[in-house]
Amino acid sequence: MRNEFPNPPSKAKKLITWFLNGNLLEEVLGDLEEQFESKIKKNSISKAKLNYWWQVFNYLRPFAIKSILKNSNSMNNYFDIFRHNLLIFLRTIKKHKSTFFINLTGLTLGLSCIIFINLWVSDEFSYNKFLEGSEKIHQAMYHHEESGTLNTLGHTQALLADALKNEVPEIDLAVTDTDPEWFGNNFSISNGDIFYKSKGKFSGKDYFKVFSFNLIEGNKEKALTNLGNIVISEEIAFKLFKSKDVLGKTVKWQLLDIEQSAIISGVFENIPQNSTEQFDFIIPFEGFANIIGEESIHWGNYNALTYVTFKPKTKLSVFNKRISSFAKEHREDLNVNLFFRPFTNKYLFNNYANGIQSGGRIIYLYLFSIIGLFIIIIGCINFMNLATARSSWRMKETGLKKSLGATRKTLIAQHLTESVLTVLLAMICAHIIAVFLMPQFNALTDKQLSLNYSFEYTFKVLGLVIGVGLIAGSYPAWYLSSFKAILALKGLLDKNSNSLIQVLTRKGLVIFQFTISIVLIISVIIIYKQVEFVQNKNLGYDRENLLILPKEGKANENLDLFLTNLTDIPGVNNASASANNFTSNGNYTTGVKWNGKDPDVAIRFTNASVYYGLIETLGIEILEGRSFDKTFSNEVEKLILNETAVKTMGLKNPVGEIVTLWGTKKEIIGVAKDFHFKSLHEKVSPLFFKLDPDFLTHILLRIDSGKEKETLAYLDTFYKEFNPGFILRYQFMDLSYQSLYEAENRVSIIARYFAGFAIFISCMGLFGLAAFTAEKRMKEIGVRKILGASELGIIFLLSADFTKMVLFAILLGIPTSYFLVQNWLENFAYNISLEWWYFILTGFTALIIAWLTIGIQTFHAANRNPTECLRSE
Repeated sequence: MRNEFPNPPSKAKKLITWFLNGNLLEEVLGDLEEQFESKIKKNSISKAKLNYWWQVFNYLRPFAIKSILKNSNSMNNYFDIFRHNLLIFLRTIKKHKSTFFINLTGLTLGLSCIIFINLWVSDEFSYNKFLEGSEKIHQAMYHHEESGTLNTLGHTQALLADALKNEVPEIDLAVTDTDPEWFGNNFSISNGDIFYKSKGKFSGKDYFKVFSFNLIEGNKEKALTNLGNIVISEEIAFKLFKSKDVLGKTVKWQLLDIEQSAIISGVFENIPQNSTEQFDFIIPFEGFANIIGEESIHWGNYNALTYVTFKPKTKLSVFNKRISSFAKEHREDLNVNLFFRPFTNKYLFNNYANGIQSGGRIIYLYLFSIIGLFIIIIGCINFMNLATARSSWRMKETGLKKSLGATRKTLIAQHLTESVLTVLLAMICAHIIAVFLMPQFNALTDKQLSLNYSFEYTFKVLGLVIGVGLIAGSYPAWYLSSFKAILALKGLLDKNSNSLIQVLTRKGLVIFQFTISIVLIISVIIIYKQVEFVQNKNLGYDRENLLILPKEGKANENLDLFLTNLTDIPGVNNASASANNFTSNGNYTTGVKWNGKDPDVAIRFTNASVYYGLIETLGIEILEGRSFDKTFSNEVEKLILNETAVKTMGLKNPVGEIVTLWGTKKEIIGVAKDFHFKSLHEKVSPLFFKLDPDFLTHILLRIDSGKEKETLAYLDTFYKEFNPGFILRYQFMDLSYQSLYEAENRVSIIARYFAGFAIFISCMGLFGLAAFTAEKRMKEIGVRKILGASELGIIFLLSADFTKMVLFAILLGIPTSYFLVQNWLENFAYNISLEWWYFILTGFTALIIAWLTIGIQTFHAANRNPTECLRSE
């Protein structure tokens, strides 16, 4: 080959000199590539001249190979290769700014979603895992059979912990506990005239042995051993004493009309947000037993929580089978089966359906993790499509490099390097966006998240960059490196590039993008409609302009006087009291007996302890009989049932019937229309109202519509006079009700953003494919225009394939989304119907968006000068 050109041109001599000096091709390639592109596009180079240069490059090939082999074992060679690829990457950015911007934007949005989702998911998974030995803690649970269905309860008997510790050898520690949510914010703690509403609870003496909350002051072995002790949080210590050095000091705690002095025996660090255990102080459990009475501590009363730690080598599945009948062994008529679940599962895996764990919040973590994965895949698809679309721009570069000895492996490495560098820039931009949007994201998720640039996090980020870069660049690298040198230099694509497989690949990627986008859009619509449905559904009582106050201070001393004074306030129509706020699960009991009841079937009733006027204040309709009335005597011996309770009990004429509640005879005086006193995730269950003035926790009052501001001002003034030292704290019932669906609300809002990102990034991908198609068919467009085709006809011609792809995506996306949203709606006992127009509207919207996106490219192509179109090839 050398003999063919004994005197090569000066350009070839220059190439030889550079190669022999150990340099690579970037300087020469940049010059030659630009010259040849310009000449080929302008048809200013003859075929003979092109063939001549092709022979020159063949002549130079041995020198290129010799230079590469010479430096193959040197680390400098790797640096030179990287430097070369970096220069090519920078040159490509400079020449194709718009393409690079689209790529960068799509990947940046996708990686931003990944960053936020990772922060949220990591925080959710961290719940309860910060405790030392958290994997050893388990919560006692019960499966309760009712009418052929297994209901799962977290409440246990107060006697269970001691029985387990004394009788079961696998149990290391067992502690009886109460849930702070039972008491709400009805606790107050004070030091002299300083009062604070706080979350308190009662727990057994081994609480701090089971749960490793750090005691700043005190001894965890003894902190809860004496009835007169109290362990408070660091925050409460500073609020009451301006110091954490408070051991031995005395405080007062109050719950309803019960007020006790206690000696501080410990101070614990403020509890992290990622804990299901949230409280301000703990009182020994004996204090709770004294309040409810020793007669209430028995195997038929589920008024506590129980936590245990197991001894080593205890296998949970085997142990649960053996311990199942433990409660029945202590009381034969119990219809419950005991089992234990890991405490770390309490937050995420809290839903059970017919005795089987059926998700919970974990579903949303899986959901958003999958969404994040799909969004970044969509971004990668964009990169692939746009890289393919600009393939004709890089054919000359590929041809030059191959003719000078570059192997396909080298070209693949170059393109993968470019994709990784693009992803790296996108990751930097994504972190900048994350920093600026973090406050808004925290407000949206109600968390305090932040970016932690630890070694582990940095390692994960770099791994993600490399992984996404390799995925995004894989197809373009394989595709662009497959060109044959002579055809690439002539500006002709390899026939294989138009093969059926590659065409289907490009179209398949776009179909996948839009299928995911359609599924997300439909899901967002259904979630929004369901949340709207549950928030606006008629609950069977009027929750508008209904206020909930804690029953505290002098209200506990004289409830009648407090309620009378409340109704005297301008704008207050009704006022009463209850032990329930009717937006959360109340107290349950199976202690209702009646004539004809199957003794082998235990029926759960919700116990709604109320005061006079509560049913009227809520606006609940009485279908039969009457409500509680002060003009009648012995009303504490009467019950009012809801419709479901009557149906469950099989009573045909319930008013006047006598039933037994906890061994005491009660007369049914009325039947209330069913109303929703729990989340709409559950069906209305049996409930009874009973008059119980001694243990009421909430004040409910109804105020006039349109006068809320004035009424609240009057109420605040009255509260300061009637309850000095206490601050008025209230909540509107409708807001409290909406909090039941907080998770769904947040999911709905976050999903809207992600769906918007997905459709936007998908449109960018469609834009890229439209650019590729328009460029590939430019000569055809020119010929058609010369032959008289209209611009509108050309637009329809170019849009036809894209329309088919989007329609195919709609056909795939609609059944997929129907299956997914139908499964999600099954989490609600009451849900919307899946109307056909939800799906048709989404499909039509996706099609319109696609047409608008395609229209930008097709309109531009249709308006090109025919001469330019013909010359472009």
